[in-house]
Amino acid sequence: MAFKIRRVDYFYTTVKDQAGEAYKLLSQLASLGINLLAFSGIPTGPIRTQLTLFPEDSLKMKDAANKAGLRLDGPHPALLVQGDDELGALAGIHEKLFEANVSVYASSGVSDGRGSYGYIIYVRPDQYETAGKALGV
Repeated sequence: MAFKIRRVDYFYTTVKDQAGEAYKLLSQLASLGINLLAFSGIPTGPIRTQLTLFPEDSLKMKDAANKAGLRLDGPHPALLVQGDDELGALAGIHEKLFEANVSVYASSGVSDGRGSYGYIIYVRPDQYETAGKALGV
């Protein structure tokens, strides 16, 4: 199983749940030269949505957000797994975290339909270093 795991940072903001909010933020970040490794949006109530951004360069993200007046919470640590999709691809990763007594409190992944996947792992801040060591990053 070929895969790469790396430490990443994420930032989030909460917006009113209405058409175009993700578009506005994503197009603004693109115009500022921010490349994203991952992005997600989840409802946080009946009229609010949390947009989570995983920039390639956290310092560039912070600088651009400050200059543009964007209110982002972060950076927060996470782990990004990218690899070849195969049956049980994530089981080995979770086994290592289990053996290190690390609790995964959230995760999200997707297959690209061509044999690869991306997977974000959120662990508690006090377990982040242990998780990184268990996964060799």
